[in-house]
This record gives sequence, structure tokens and C-alpha cells, in this order.
Amino acid sequence: MESTKGKLYLIPTTLGDNEPLEVLPISVKKTIEDIDIYIVENEKTARRFIKKISSGKSQSALKIFILNKYTDTNFIPEFLEPCEKGLNVGLLSEAGCPGVADPGAEVVKIAHNNNIKVVPLVGPSSILMALMSSGMNGQSFAFNGYLPIDKDEKKKELKRLERLSFEQNQSQIFIETPYRNNKLIEDICNTLESNTLICVACDITLPTEFIKTQTVNEWKKNIVDLHKRPTIFIIHKS
Repeated sequence: MESTKGKLYLIPTTLGDNEPLEVLPISVKKTIEDIDIYIVENEKTARRFIKKISSGKSQSALKIFILNKYTDTNFIPEFLEPCEKGLNVGLLSEAGCPGVADPGAEVVKIAHNNNIKVVPLVGPSSILMALMSSGMNGQSFAFNGYLPIDKDEKKKELKRLERLSFEQNQSQIFIETPYRNNKLIEDICNTLESNTLICVACDITLPTEFIKTQTVNEWKKNIVDLHKRPTIFIIHKS
């Protein structure tokens, strides 16, 4: 017998301020037109995105649950109560794909525990798009999130990731808060060995997109301004 529960749709968003349907398939538009209940990180930006992709949709009819670092995790199961009543719910990321480097993963976990069908939709992931365009090992890689802020700890972690990439032939991916990007590329160049490959991929899918893979030595001669630009960093030592 088919379940009468609603489904949890994982709805990707753009990676910047470009037209949604330039980078998102029509299935995302159709899904948004059919769903009125959303779990989002920021209500204002989520409503703006929904309006942009479906201008005729009634904003007053939307039910919005907020999921961010301030959300009490005890309340998260309540976000999926509409699914128990047969209604579909959309999980929206602030940028890119829900559940990937995104607090939405906790919602997806709860959905599985409650036998709510999870439906992922196609959309841009800056992590995968950076890896695709890096020329590095797409067969074995790891996403490490943010590096430590402390200078000594950051240096130690960079050396650990470099060693790991060499020993396991595994590309190591990480990110930084955009206003610290320039400091991070400087730290990378001052810490890693001269022949280690570094890929810098920023503003992915935007008109200002920049993606470049070269050695530490080459980066030292060609530093690019990454200040306040969403950036993925990948390192690989052969």
C-alpha cells in the first residue's frame, strides 16, 4: 500500500545573484509552484528566491520554518509534521544543495527515521563543480569544511591534509569565510610544498567566475583577489 505521507523535497538554489533558471532545471520551478511549506535558513532570502522563480505564487500562503545555528534542535521534528498529514515540504538551502555543508542534513535524517520519502532535486553544488573543474582526483576526495582559525592550528591542518592527499592520492577540499579568503591563500602558499597543486574556484556559475589549478610556486607569482567571494579550495600533492 502506498504511503499517504507527504514527501520532503530537497530544493537547490543558485550560488549567487543570477537568474535561477539559468542554472536550475524546470523541475525546481514546478516543485516550488506545488509546495507552500518550506524549511529555510533565512526567511527573507528564501521568499525572494521563491518569488524570483515563481512570481505568481502567493507569498501570504507560504508557511516558513527557520533552520539555522540558533534553532533549538528539539523543534526540528515539528517541521516535518505536515508530511505526516500528507503535505509535501520543501527544504531550501541558502546556496546550492540542501544537506551538503548545510544544516538541512538534520531534517533529512529525521525524515528517514520517520519513513518520509526524501526527493533530491538537481542543482548546483559548488563543491562538486569545483572538483569537476580542478583536474584533480574525482575518484577519491574529501570535503573538510572550514579550517581552524588559529594560525598554528591552521598550519598543522594544512600540512595534515597535504600529507593525506599524497599518501592516499585523495583530493582535499575545504572552504573559508569569504572575508578571510585572501589570508587563507597566503597561508596555503607559505605552508605547503612548492609543487603541491592548489585549485581555487570562486563565484561559480556567476559572470565573475574564476577557476584555476596551479602549483604553490605558481600561485605565489599570480595571487588573485578573493576577498568576499565565495570560494572552494582544493589541494593535492602527487
